[in-house]
Amino acid sequence: MPETPKNQLATLLQQQISTQGPIPFVDFMAQALYHSEHGYYMTPRQRIGKQGDFFTSSSVHALFGQLVARQLVQMWELLGRGGFAVVEQGAGEGHFALDILSALKTDAPEFYEQIDYVLLDVSPDNRQRQRTVLKQHAEKVRWGEFGQLKNLEGCFLSNELIDAFPVRLLEKQQGEFREVFVGCDEQGKFQEVLLAPRDAAVADHFAWLGVQPVDGNRFEVNLTAVDWMRQVAGILKRGFVITIDYGYPAEELYAPFRRDGTLMCYRQHQADENPLLEVGEKDLTTHVDFTALQKAGAESGLDSLCFLEQYRFLLGLGFVEALMELQMKTTDEQQARALRLSLKNLIMPEGGMGETFKVLIQGRGVGRPDLLCQRDIARIPAAF
Repeated sequence: MPETPKNQLATLLQQQISTQGPIPFVDFMAQALYHSEHGYYMTPRQRIGKQGDFFTSSSVHALFGQLVARQLVQMWELLGRGGFAVVEQGAGEGHFALDILSALKTDAPEFYEQIDYVLLDVSPDNRQRQRTVLKQHAEKVRWGEFGQLKNLEGCFLSNELIDAFPVRLLEKQQGEFREVFVGCDEQGKFQEVLLAPRDAAVADHFAWLGVQPVDGNRFEVNLTAVDWMRQVAGILKRGFVITIDYGYPAEELYAPFRRDGTLMCYRQHQADENPLLEVGEKDLTTHVDFTALQKAGAESGLDSLCFLEQYRFLLGLGFVEALMELQMKTTDEQQARALRLSLKNLIMPEGGMGETFKVLIQGRGVGRPDLLCQRDIARIPAAF
C-alpha cells in the first residue's frame, strides 16, 4: 500500500528528528499546517463547512460579509470616495470576499467600481477555489504577494487568519520557561520533550508585553503575529486594518485559570488537544493575543480605533435590522426559525461566536472617526 500524505509527512518529520534531535513545537506546527506538499492548508481538501473540519463566521451566512461591507463603505467615504484597495489575507475558499463584493455591487455600486480587491493566500488549493467562487467578480479581484505590497490606501482585512499562525508552546516551572519540543520514542511515535528555550525571544516578548504567565501553566506565544502586525502597518499608507479572530486581551489569555493554554485541533468538527496525532490531517489553532496586536500596531504608527466582541460589531452594523428584513422575506415559519438559529451563532456568547470572536480596527492617517460598528447599543431594536 502506498503511504498516505499523512504518513509521508510523519515520516519526513521522524527523519528530521532522527537526524537533528527534537524540534521546537513551533516548527512542527508549521510543517503540519504549511508543508509545501503535505501540510493541512496546502493539500486539496474540504476544510470549511458541514463537509469540512470547522465553520467560520462567513460560512454561517452571507449576512456576515454583507455587514462587513457596510463598514467598508464608510471607510471608503472617510478616505474621500476614490480608489480603495481591500487586501484580504487568508481568504479560505473566497466566500467572505464573495459576500462582500456581491453586497457592494448591489448596495454601493459607486464604491464597487472603485474597489481593488487583493487576495493573499499561501495555499494553492485555496487560490484555485477562490478563482472558482469569485468568477463573477473576476474584474475586481486579483491575487498578490504580501512582500510586494506597499503604500496601501484602503483596508487590510483578515478573518480567522492569525489563529493558524505557528506558535511556540511553553510551560513555566519554578519561575523558569520550559519550551515544548517534539521528539520520538523508541517506536517512532511523536512525543513531547520539555527543554530550555533556544533563545531569549519568549522572555523578551513577555517583558515587552507587560504581562507574565503564571507558574505551573502551559501557554502559547505567537511571535509571528507580532511581526505580521508590524509588517501590515509598514505597507499601510493611509486607511484601516480590520482583524477578526477568536482571542482575548493578554491579561485574560494568560490568566491563572487558563492552565492548559488554548491549543486545539479540529477534524470533521471534532475537537481534540493532541497535535502530535494525524499530522497534516487536521487544523491546529490557538487563541489570539489582541493586546500584543494593539501594542505592535501602536509602535508602528497604527491607532487603535475600536476593539469589540463580534456580537457588538455586528449589532452596530445592523445585524438585527437585517435579520428582521430577512425574516419578513421568508414566508415559511420553519425556514424563518432555521434562519434565526443559524444567524444566532454569529452573536450568541454561549456556544456561538459572539463573544469569543473579537474585532480589532486600527487606522493610519484617518483620525478618530465614529465607525458604524460602534453604534450605541441602546439604539438597536430587539428582535429575539
